[in-house]
Amino acid sequence: MEWTLAECQDLYNAALQERRDAWRICRKSVSFYDQSAQLVELKRLQPAMLGVYSQVLQDVLHRVDKTFKAFFRRGNGFPRFRSRARYDSFTYPQLGFNFNGGKLALSKIGHVKIKFHRELKGIIKTLAVKREGDEWYACFSVECEPELLPVSEHSVGIDMGLESFATFSDGEIVGNPRWFRKSERKLRVAQRTVSRRKKFSNRWKKAVRMVAKTYRTGLKQRSDFQHKLSRKLVNYYGFIALEDLNVQGLANGILAKSVRDAGWSAFIAKLTYKAESAGRVLVKVDPRGTSQRCSCGLPSPKKLSDRVHHCACGLSTTRDHASALEILRLGLSRKAPTMPVGVVAFEAPAFSMGRSHAKNRIGARLVSSSNIKRSCIG
Repeated sequence: MEWTLAECQDLYNAALQERRDAWRICRKSVSFYDQSAQLVELKRLQPAMLGVYSQVLQDVLHRVDKTFKAFFRRGNGFPRFRSRARYDSFTYPQLGFNFNGGKLALSKIGHVKIKFHRELKGIIKTLAVKREGDEWYACFSVECEPELLPVSEHSVGIDMGLESFATFSDGEIVGNPRWFRKSERKLRVAQRTVSRRKKFSNRWKKAVRMVAKTYRTGLKQRSDFQHKLSRKLVNYYGFIALEDLNVQGLANGILAKSVRDAGWSAFIAKLTYKAESAGRVLVKVDPRGTSQRCSCGLPSPKKLSDRVHHCACGLSTTRDHASALEILRLGLSRKAPTMPVGVVAFEAPAFSMGRSHAKNRIGARLVSSSNIKRSCIG
């Protein structure tokens, strides 16, 4: 698999260079079909490429084509060459993989032990294999029908925050785990170790892997927490109202580290697709003024330091709980449902590259001889 990644990375860089030089020298654009037609001759000149499945090589050229199309669409961010450290995945778009007992058969590679973290359902469309540190993951794109949950009459408004991760309109408070804050000391030690090592030496590379592993641990902890909380909400509540936060704008202020540590955008995305697949109603409301009004409709101005809500209607509660009640009121007044669809897109636990159309992405851990005893974390 490492060797396959190396061959794919070489092809990616060669295809990128051909496009760049063709335009710079001849003012000629090179399309995917022009480059794909050269694969047969390229295999004759580079016999090593015969060891890589043909559709995997075609997918590499598709990636180059997508990066150029994205560049022309955005107007900035010209495609860059990829080093071995920045090319971590290859894809079987249609064929070339199969299951044989407890092993995954990969064309041109062989049989690899695999641990599934959940059952595969639906029609398997594609397989992406990704290297993440010293671990390997398989992500299957699966086309399946949504599984609607029984109708629920319960409704909830959710106020997102930093002191507590979320406050519900029914009074429940979910604490903020602050995964990154908890790992800062360990990260500081690991990064100091990197700075003391000779750059690009074996000991330096080992220290860099330790830093990356620490970051990945926090990412997986945050993702696991968000998946469990979003599933709990979707299973119990039939109507969910939450703020349509401008997370990118909030992450540019003095609270940037705390905002990014909370991971509101990722949580909202998980909650949205789970609600969509379960047939729940999810409404996003304008967050402006939700903390400055009471759920009865009367204004209740507060400073940021004011953490208690008092209103002339007699309601006395915490600031966040009052905001959650107001969010629920606004959501119920809108009643704009996220309608269930026939094919639902589920988020991949370990790998996010895939087809743009709605498919269910299911991650599985590939087990090599060096990590057979490690548990599945996908």
